[in-house]
Amino acid sequence: MEEIQSQSDNYRSSAASSSASSPVSRLPLNNFYYFRKPGSLRKPISFEDSPDWDDTDVEVRVDDRKYNNIAATTNESYSGSVSSPPQPEVARNISGDSVVWKDLTVVIKGKRKYSDRVIKSSNGYALPGTLTVIMGPRKSGKSTLLRALAGRLDDSANMYGEVFINGAKSSLKYGTYGFVKRENTLIGSLTVREYLYYSALLQLPGFLCEKKSVVEDAIAAMSLGEYANHLIGGHCLTKGLSNGERRRVSIARELVMGPHFLFIDEPLYHLDSVSALMMMVTLKKLANTGCTLIITIYQSSTEVFGLFDRICLLSNGKTLFFGETLACLQHFSNAGFPCPIMQSPSDHFLRAINTDFDQIISVCKNWQDDHGDLSPVNMDTGVAIHTLEETYKSSVDAATVESMILRLTEKGGPYLKSKGEASSATRITVLTWRSLLIMSREWRYYWFWLILYMLLTLCIGTLFSGLGHSLTSVGARVAAIFMFISFSSLLSIFGVPAQLKEIKVYACEDSNNHSGGFVFLTGQLLASIPFLFLISISSSLVFNFLIGLRNEFTYLMYFVVNFFICLLVNEGLVLVVVTLLQDMFWSIVILVFMHVMMMLSAGYFRIRSALPGPVWMYPMSYIAFHTFAIQGILENEYSGISFTVGDVRAVSGYEALQNVYDVSPNDHSKWKHLMILSLMALGYRVLVFLLLQIRVKEKSYFFGFLHCKGKINDRT
Repeated sequence: MEEIQSQSDNYRSSAASSSASSPVSRLPLNNFYYFRKPGSLRKPISFEDSPDWDDTDVEVRVDDRKYNNIAATTNESYSGSVSSPPQPEVARNISGDSVVWKDLTVVIKGKRKYSDRVIKSSNGYALPGTLTVIMGPRKSGKSTLLRALAGRLDDSANMYGEVFINGAKSSLKYGTYGFVKRENTLIGSLTVREYLYYSALLQLPGFLCEKKSVVEDAIAAMSLGEYANHLIGGHCLTKGLSNGERRRVSIARELVMGPHFLFIDEPLYHLDSVSALMMMVTLKKLANTGCTLIITIYQSSTEVFGLFDRICLLSNGKTLFFGETLACLQHFSNAGFPCPIMQSPSDHFLRAINTDFDQIISVCKNWQDDHGDLSPVNMDTGVAIHTLEETYKSSVDAATVESMILRLTEKGGPYLKSKGEASSATRITVLTWRSLLIMSREWRYYWFWLILYMLLTLCIGTLFSGLGHSLTSVGARVAAIFMFISFSSLLSIFGVPAQLKEIKVYACEDSNNHSGGFVFLTGQLLASIPFLFLISISSSLVFNFLIGLRNEFTYLMYFVVNFFICLLVNEGLVLVVVTLLQDMFWSIVILVFMHVMMMLSAGYFRIRSALPGPVWMYPMSYIAFHTFAIQGILENEYSGISFTVGDVRAVSGYEALQNVYDVSPNDHSKWKHLMILSLMALGYRVLVFLLLQIRVKEKSYFFGFLHCKGKINDRT
C-alpha cells in the first residue's frame, strides 16, 4: 500500500509541476488521445505516465429508434484530483427492457482451487439501447456472470441474489433473448441465407413468408448482405467465410427471433483487429435499434473500447468497477493507477488486475534491456486489486449503481412473454430436409463413402467370383459373406467426422431450445435412410451378381434388407461412441477395437459353438451384430437346397454348413435374426437418446453449448 501511495504521490507532484504548460485535455466519448508528459519519450511506460485530466463535459445521447426505448442526456464532470470522484448520473427516463442483478453470487463446486464462489456479490444493470461489457482476465467469472443473467447455468451451480427483468423477479422466456456462445458451431455446407432460414424454421412458428422476412432483416442487421449466398465453411474447393463473418452469422442466428436481450460470450474471440472493429461497430448499431446487449470481452483496442457504454470489470469474481466507460478511467486514476499515455485502456485495466503478470515479473525481474528494466511495472497485482475494490466500494460510482438499481426495480415494467415455438413435426421435417441437403453436398463424407463401398464390393466380388454351387464352394462362400459384412462395417467408421459435427450442431441447437433429443434422432434417421438404402441396394446387387448367390426376388431382397439394417446398426454404434467420447481420435480407436472384437467372436475364425464361454461366447458373440447378420444371410442362401454326394446320398444346406458355421436348422430362423438386428438398431438409438440427455450436457461446456436453467434463491 505504501508503494502504491508513493507512486500515486509522485504522479500527482509531477502533474502539478507541469500543469502550467500542459493544455487542457478534452476526451470525446468514442476517441481517446493520450499525450506523454515532456521528457518521458525515452522512458518505459508505467503507471506513473498519464494524461492530464481536466474538467471534461461529456454528452451522451441515445436516439429514439425502433422500440423508443431510451432518451437520456448525461453530463458528467471528471477531475484529475484523487479527492474529486466523478459526479453521479442524472435522472434518466427509461423505457424498454432492462436487466438488473443485485448481490449476485454464483457458487460452483470445484470450479476454483481457492474458492467455490465464482461470482461474489455483483451488482449492475443493462439498459435498452446500450452496450454493456463484462471485462476481466481469464477465469475472472465473465462467462459465468453472463450465463447467470441469461438463466443458463449448469445444474451444479447455485446462484444467490436477485435478477430483475423490467423491474420484476422473473426468468427470460423462450424467444425473448438470444445467447451466443464463444465457439462458432455452424454448418459449413450451407449458405448463410440457407442456414439462417433453417434456423428460423426451427425456432419460429408461423408462415414461411414471415420467416423469410426475418432472415433478411437479420442478414441486414449483421451486415452480411454480400455473403448471404456464400457457403459458410467452404465446399469442395470453395473458400468459406472468415472468422469474423462466421461470428456474425452466429449472432444473426439468434436475431431471427427478434430478441429483446442479446448475450454474447467473447464476440471478438479469434478475430483480428479489423474484424473486431467491424464486429463492434455492427453490435453498436444493433444496440441503437433498442436491443439490450451484454457481452464479455477479454481485451480490446482503443477504438473498440470507445464504443462501450458501460463496463463491469471483474477479477476473481469480484466487481472492481461498474459504470460509464470514461468513469472507469477516472476510477483507476483515483485509485492511484492512471492509464499510461499511448496505451489501450483495456490493456491498462487487465495489466493492473491480472495476477498472471506476477509470474512474468518474477521471471523478468533480473533482466535488463538497453534502456533499463525490461519490466516497467513491478507492483503486486493483488494489492492493486484490493485497492481498486476498496476504492470502488466507497466511490460515487457504487452509490450511483445502487440508486439506479433502486429506481429500475421500484416498479415492474412490461412482462415478457414467450413468442411460441415451432411444433415437433415441423422441426423433424426441417431437420430431415436439412440433413438431406447436407448429405448431397458433403462428398467427402457421403459420396466418397458410397464410392468406397462400391470399391470394396468389387474387390471382394472379383476375389471370390466363379465359385459355382458345389459342396466344395460352401467354405469359400461363407468367407466371402463374412468379409463383405465385416469390412463393410469397418467402413462405417469413415462417418465419425460427420456424426461428430451432427452432435455439436445438436448441442448448440438444443441449448437454445431449437431442437431436442427425439427430434434430432428422428430427423437424422429419416435423412440417413435414403442414403444408407442407396449403399445397401447398390452394394448388394453387385455382390450377389459377382458371387453368384440365389437371385430369386425374395432371397435377393432379404439380402438387401439384412445389409441395410446392418448399416443402421453401424450408424447407431458410431453415434453411441461419438456421443459418449465427443473426440474424433478416441472415437475411431474405440470403434476399430470394437469391430475387431466383434469379428473375432462372430463364429468364422473359430466356430461359434467352440468359442470359450467367458467373454467370447458371453457376451461378445451376442453383442456382435456380425453373428446374426451372417447367420441370416447363410440361412437365406442355403435353406431348402441340398447337395448330391455320390449316386445315393444328398446333403442338405444345413448339414453342409455345420462344419463351417453355426446356423439353425429352422427355415424361419433367418427372420428371427433380422428382428434381432432391428432391435439392435433401435436399442443403439435409445442409448444415444439417453446419452444426449446426460453426456452432451456435461461436455457442452467444453464445446460451448451448455443449456441449463439457473437457480435464483433469495437470501434474507
